Amino acid sequence: MNTPGVTLRLLDKADKEILKLPRTVKGAFFDFQHKFKTNPHTTGLKLQQLKGDSRLWSARVNDEYRALLLRLAADDWLIASVKHRKDVYDRLSYGVNQVTGGIEYVDLEVVEDSVLRRLPAPPQAAPAPTAPAAEPEPARPEALFTDWSDEQLSDLGVAEPLLPVIRTLTTEEQLLGLVEYAPQLTGEVLLALFDGKSYDDVLDQVTTPVAATEPVDPADFQAAAQRPATVVTTSDEALREALEGGDFGRWKVFLHPTQAKLVERRYSGPARVGGGPGTGKTIVALHRVRHLVRQLPPGRDKPVLLTTYNKNLAADLRSRLLELGGEELLTRVEVSHVDQLALRIVREAEPGSGKQAIDDNQAVREWRGLLDELGENGWDPEFLHDEWTQVILGQAVGTRTDYFRARRAGRGKNISRSERAEIWQLAERFTQRLDRLRRQTWDQVAERAARLEIGREQRILSIARQREEASGLDNIHLQDGSGGWLRYRYRHIVVDEAQDLRPAHWKMLRAMTPREADDLFLVGDTHQRIYKNQVTLGSLGINIRGRSSKLSLSYRTTRQILRSALGVLGETKYDDLDGSEETLAGYRSVLSGRQPAGHAFPDWSTEREGIAALIEQWDTSAELSIPHEQIAICVPTNQMAAEVGYTLSLHGIHPVEIRSDGPHGDGGVHIGTMFRFKGLEYQRMIIAGVADGLVPRDSVNGLRTTDPVRYRHEIQRARSLLFVAATRARDSVDVFWHGTPSPFLGPSLAGTTDGPG
Repeated sequence: MNTPGVTLRLLDKADKEILKLPRTVKGAFFDFQHKFKTNPHTTGLKLQQLKGDSRLWSARVNDEYRALLLRLAADDWLIASVKHRKDVYDRLSYGVNQVTGGIEYVDLEVVEDSVLRRLPAPPQAAPAPTAPAAEPEPARPEALFTDWSDEQLSDLGVAEPLLPVIRTLTTEEQLLGLVEYAPQLTGEVLLALFDGKSYDDVLDQVTTPVAATEPVDPADFQAAAQRPATVVTTSDEALREALEGGDFGRWKVFLHPTQAKLVERRYSGPARVGGGPGTGKTIVALHRVRHLVRQLPPGRDKPVLLTTYNKNLAADLRSRLLELGGEELLTRVEVSHVDQLALRIVREAEPGSGKQAIDDNQAVREWRGLLDELGENGWDPEFLHDEWTQVILGQAVGTRTDYFRARRAGRGKNISRSERAEIWQLAERFTQRLDRLRRQTWDQVAERAARLEIGREQRILSIARQREEASGLDNIHLQDGSGGWLRYRYRHIVVDEAQDLRPAHWKMLRAMTPREADDLFLVGDTHQRIYKNQVTLGSLGINIRGRSSKLSLSYRTTRQILRSALGVLGETKYDDLDGSEETLAGYRSVLSGRQPAGHAFPDWSTEREGIAALIEQWDTSAELSIPHEQIAICVPTNQMAAEVGYTLSLHGIHPVEIRSDGPHGDGGVHIGTMFRFKGLEYQRMIIAGVADGLVPRDSVNGLRTTDPVRYRHEIQRARSLLFVAATRARDSVDVFWHGTPSPFLGPSLAGTTDGPG
């Protein structure tokens, strides 16, 4: 039983320090934490104040290790570090950051050692000259941060005790050594400046989002401990999860201050959070769900919907939500992928339908079959399918006359009135064909579900108007006539990977929840859009203006991978889901690793052999060997995935296929098309077949002159797919191709090759 009133918190970064300790010390730390909360003054803990410091104390974890604690108040303690007893009296610095108002702790000894370990090697001594000559003074390397004064760095939030060390930095390696042990904001600011960001950009993109909103008292540590910038945890269970649960274990406990603000903020209407890969958008969505559930009155219903665009991601969201809040949280939340939700709505209204739902590829095959039957060779089946889904279904066009008036913005190819008449006739024949085959596309399902939910919402609003006219009394006959006491299906809806939903999905979701505060919360990145569903939310009744935020710090992708991945996007412009342009300005990482590598081969057969050889090389190296399930290979087509899997099997490497519902098997290298890897992450990514004609496809290149607008859209989608694939990696990316490399790669990858050819 813990002593009432004793609070013990753990400062962010201290957990990373504890993770590196021997297993026996970690076990002793868990025991220490429990004993300290029970009674900090137990004799065995040897709690004592450090000499010459009014706030810093040490306590015994075991014979060799001590916890360093800040005493915030009488019974309020903060663990800043766990150190070997001989290191307890190193030069330690702590304080309240004047910008963020958060508590920061720095071990100056460790920081300086880390920087010194990365000093550039001294130049080789030149042979002595035969004749005496005046030796030139060796050029002194220029310090990295001479362009900014101490005052400017402090104003950006850099920890002041580190300023003398920062002035000595001359290489990126030294900077990364400092960042590893510096407070988080200090690291982010220095790396942004090093990457060429202006002072004003760093202030706007890095510092301002985490700055305290009220005046900061540097002596008030208790107030500082309550601010989002002081990232801490208090419970034994949460700490154990952070230390033993891997990356997601930390995410469950430690949120970056900018993420915490987005999770807990009250929004007056629909809100959107954007950001590049690995910035924690999905984590924010999951914590947002938990936050919304905590605000609910007691009950057994499920008023919160968490949805995304496919089955695989929905299953992953469910398992993570279970980890985050257990069964108790899941009892109040419905987790469903959006097509499954739409299909349920349609089947509720049409229980005897029994039609089979088909995907876009199957639908294009049906279009091709229809054109063959009719002897029509003047229309491209993919163009007709896109026209039908994006214009006719997307705008809920119900008649031939309406289609003549329908907007086709962004569709590219201009079509005449007579051509519209032909398309309308073909669309009618196509829907008749599907009906005859007892099939329906997912676009049809979504459009039908949207109509049903909009009708339901209109009945709810009609009942509300009648109740208001009747001074608050219910019209029982009206309620009975509607088939029950109508209410909205959900109170809150949270959408992950929002960029890939269809227009009809948005209409359906908008009608499913009342237009109130905290109704819709969307996370997504249009740079990662892998389908053709470009939407403007405002035109669909979802107004996010003034409620749009962006995360910019990547926790997954190294700086080296990030630079190459951003190069893949080129100069292509991306929308923000609301009619304006989206950028990745400020997108950055504090992680470092090796440069992505390119591997060129003369043909597809030798390329596959090269992939197998690389994995065998990793397996035979004690330093490079990792579990095979942490290696992934993505390729442009299903056929290529099967062929890579066959080649690996010949080399004794077990392949595991990634399908729409996730990996099919255990313990092997994951292989699939680029589409399959959305939302996943691996230590090492191999992106294969990245050749011109495959990425992008030859058929896309053919559109350059025949349909320039569609060409631009397809090129953007192809770039996004490659960008998504590259940013699944945590540690390394290897890009393989045969023949001519993809034009998307650029010199950063295509210029540094390994392998024959």
